[in-house]
Amino acid sequence: MSNALAIAGVTAVLKDLLNNGLIDHNVTGAVGGNVTVTALPPDRVFAAGTQEGNQLNLFLHQVTPNPGWRNAGLPSRDERGERLTNPPLALDLHYLLTAYGAEDLHAEILLGYAMQLLHDTPVLSRQAIRTALIPSPVNGTILPPALQALSASDLAEQVEQIKIIPAALNSEEMSKLWSALQARYRPTAAYQVSVVLIESQKPAKASLPVLTRGPVDPVTQREQGVSVQGDLISPFPTILSVTAPNRQPSVQLGETLTIEGRHLDGTNATVRVTNPRLPNALDLAPLEGRTATRLQVTIPNEPAQWPAGLYAMAVVLQRPGETFQRTTNELFFTLAPTVTTPLPLSIVRDANGDATIALTVRPEVRPAQRAALILGDREIPAQPHPPQTDRLSFVVKKAKPETFFIRLRVDGVDSLLVNRAVTPPVFFNQTVTITP
Repeated sequence: MSNALAIAGVTAVLKDLLNNGLIDHNVTGAVGGNVTVTALPPDRVFAAGTQEGNQLNLFLHQVTPNPGWRNAGLPSRDERGERLTNPPLALDLHYLLTAYGAEDLHAEILLGYAMQLLHDTPVLSRQAIRTALIPSPVNGTILPPALQALSASDLAEQVEQIKIIPAALNSEEMSKLWSALQARYRPTAAYQVSVVLIESQKPAKASLPVLTRGPVDPVTQREQGVSVQGDLISPFPTILSVTAPNRQPSVQLGETLTIEGRHLDGTNATVRVTNPRLPNALDLAPLEGRTATRLQVTIPNEPAQWPAGLYAMAVVLQRPGETFQRTTNELFFTLAPTVTTPLPLSIVRDANGDATIALTVRPEVRPAQRAALILGDREIPAQPHPPQTDRLSFVVKKAKPETFFIRLRVDGVDSLLVNRAVTPPVFFNQTVTITP
């Protein structure tokens, strides 16, 4: 594959092709003077007030993705964002070939010869590219710095060769182009050059070769191949729901989650839990008595290790008859914070009418976590706290003397306020009374 120098490399090769072709055809004799080949924006070819000379200008006016190559090598990253492949950046280059003449018919002569050269060379050979970008036996140090750099573009080594295709632009498209260029129109032909493949050199993962297509039958010693079944239910282990006790919206430390799904039987089962606040996944052992459709796991009562918030859960296990582990899909659950200060609580306002509510909580709140106290329908942000703490303070400005239900909110997850273990549900006695 080529690298980022390939676009400039193509322009340099085309310019060299035109230059050599004009010399071989003795075009200078036909126009009675030297002919220059440039690769400049049209508004910079001749300065204002300067007399025009005999010149061909090749201008790259547009770069577009190549539709045939744009999906090659995808997906390039896995679900964790790690690089799997280096997909090529596949580009089509669009050029304007413009002819300038010092006298009548010179521009037409130059344009005719240039179009004939490009018509006779529909594909840039690898040797032509190497000759143009690494001229030999010329000493490379006498070349312009830009051309010296293009020798490292690897354009000749890319897997697909460069093709030159005439493009049709109608009068409206050509008029818009030259208006945008703010230059005077001259005889022009449009070309598309395809395809330039630019590939990154960043390291990627390489998969191991396939040893067998399915388990090997111990009797026949043949590969069993792809397994099929006669229904639409997935044969892979799948979790369908994660339920907190008593139909609560969230689980608390020390409580048990119930996981229901399909094909959860097997050995070496582990419940893998991830959270954005944790650098690594946490593995939990399921409780005894699990079946193919149901298992339970207890969240450890470790306030310092398990921050409140949103968690993703998957089950890793080894299915019967298999020698490797499978991972289920992921479902989410929320771990709710808990106020451990004895409630109800009575708070006296200060002389300014403010009330300061100090609470102990679990799990411990981490520095990047956003904590707030929901006092009735009012959200009170927590005061600045140490890096990781189980003590939070909340200042209620101009507090009203009243009794309020309270909830602790950490990373968007509220502590439990409703007791759903009874019918009908009732509020827990989590109140704070503010007195004058």
